[in-house]
Amino acid sequence: MILNIKVIPKSSKSLVKKENDTLKVYLTKPAQDGLANRQLIELLAKHFGVKKYQISIISGEKSKNKTIRIDA
Repeated sequence: MILNIKVIPKSSKSLVKKENDTLKVYLTKPAQDGLANRQLIELLAKHFGVKKYQISIISGEKSKNKTIRIDA
């Protein structure tokens, strides 16, 4: 499964929210040193009920707009 995600770092709480055909993911970690990307993968794994290794960032590693692949 391929998903387009918009990430909002340094939010007050972690949350996954669907808006139109995009997921908005609010993260408490800042976007530095890969902290937000690690939290994103953990949060998506919990949300979709998969293991962290099944989730990969295809594009947008250093961007707020990311393309994610989930291998089920």
